[in-house]
Amino acid sequence: MVTSYSTLLILLCLLQVKHMLADYFLQSRAMLEGRGKYLHFGTFLHAGIHAAGSLVAFSLVGAPLGFVLPLVLAEWAVHFHIDWWKGRYTTREKLTPADSGYWRASGIDQALHQLTYVGMIWLWLLAQSAG
Repeated sequence: MVTSYSTLLILLCLLQVKHMLADYFLQSRAMLEGRGKYLHFGTFLHAGIHAAGSLVAFSLVGAPLGFVLPLVLAEWAVHFHIDWWKGRYTTREKLTPADSGYWRASGIDQALHQLTYVGMIWLWLLAQSAG
């Protein structure tokens, strides 16, 4: 049976709250510094916090662990690369919060993360329809 609209909205809200907490409350200076370097441990950890939060969100709405684990591993990789791109771009262009280009890059970063959640929810719907 396909999940109800209410469950999908609850899941979307859980992912939004998780995103806010992971990006704005749980992100340390060590996670932010050096983001333009590939395989930066802080970015690795930050993406892991996002993946762990998504695991909790999907679990709270009853998604099976066998589905959720590969999904959040994929989210970890996508989140890592989006943040790495933004860090590399803003470092290369020497952008700071005083520059409009910095905010455009931040907007792209946040939009890509939100689209990732849409994709994750869509995959869950597909998995339920198939099973």
